[in-house]
Amino acid sequence: MADTLDQLKIDRAAVRRRRPPLLRWMWLPAAGVLVAAGLWWHQRTAPASVETTSVSTAYPYQALAVLNATGYVVANRKASVASKATGRLEWLGVQEGSKVQQGEVIARLESRDVSAQAEQARANVGVARAAIAQARAELADASAAWQRAQELAQKKFIAQAQVDSASARYQRARAGVASAEAAAAAAAANYAVARVALEQTNIRAPFDGTVLTRNANVGDNITPFSAAADTKGAVVTMADMATLEVEADVSESSLAKISAATPCEIQFDAFPDLRLRGEVSRIVPTVDRAKASVLTKVKFIDRDPRVLPDMSVKVAFLSRPASPDEARARVVVHAEALVERDGATGLFAVENGKLRYVRVTPGARINELVELGGDAGGLKPGDKVVMRADAGLRDGQAVTAAKK
Repeated sequence: MADTLDQLKIDRAAVRRRRPPLLRWMWLPAAGVLVAAGLWWHQRTAPASVETTSVSTAYPYQALAVLNATGYVVANRKASVASKATGRLEWLGVQEGSKVQQGEVIARLESRDVSAQAEQARANVGVARAAIAQARAELADASAAWQRAQELAQKKFIAQAQVDSASARYQRARAGVASAEAAAAAAAANYAVARVALEQTNIRAPFDGTVLTRNANVGDNITPFSAAADTKGAVVTMADMATLEVEADVSESSLAKISAATPCEIQFDAFPDLRLRGEVSRIVPTVDRAKASVLTKVKFIDRDPRVLPDMSVKVAFLSRPASPDEARARVVVHAEALVERDGATGLFAVENGKLRYVRVTPGARINELVELGGDAGGLKPGDKVVMRADAGLRDGQAVTAAKK
């Protein structure tokens, strides 16, 4: 009986073994489709890595540049103003940035001792003048006595010895006048020296200019050469701002590209948007062997009150003078950032990690840069755009900047 019941059981393992092979592998294609869909969705939603560049500004004159150099603004007329006298600084009437005129008193040393010496010299001049008057009076008396003696000698009223004595007295009186006049001249010269010494306590501006630095303060000891301890030489340093120029080092190998009167454009590191015209005024006729360069002086044609000595600049030496239009700033982008979409030119701007397709109107080409005409599609210098965008990029796609 047990054997009969065992025969009536269903062997499920056998059923599974007898399942057709097709049914066992039908799930694989479905899994592959799911995996492919997941990969497609991941690729669609994952940020794409792109190379970016920035929208910038450029000037058409840059295409005229035959040589670029760096340099500094210097003043052709500059002076460290000091005093020939020695003393304590009593008064200082200027500070950094003060405008001064030639001959204007900008500082003064203590002068009581020098002033007293000048007064003494002036008094000596008065004494010498009085001595001249006394000597002349003595000469007049001696001259009259000599004449009387001569008249009396002719009448035989006096001896010849008395005439000789009167003549000698007259000669001494004449010499006394000459001596007094010489002493007066010496006194006047001493007075002039004392006045010069007094004037040297006044420190005056040697030319019209601007005070750059103040090197001493009231109370400092001033000496002509600052040789003693705790003393100062120059009181202020000043420059004539009308003589500002640029000194640029030009490579010896590039010297043939420039000459006197070569037009230039001068750009300032402190003011990136400031461009001033200039031209080569002179080339220093010597070579710096250590740097293999030649010092070139560039004078300003245009001037700006913001330009200061020792500013660092970049100088573009041009093949011809730039026109006003060529000196106007343009919004530009690298040529490889432009793409063609639907027969129009545009580029992909990167904003907040996503792409925004912007249609633009290409303008003039400036070396490897292209001007963005019109309103530049709303782009401004500093905005990031995609370089060498591939055909798979689309508007709104999430991206990340590729690391260089």
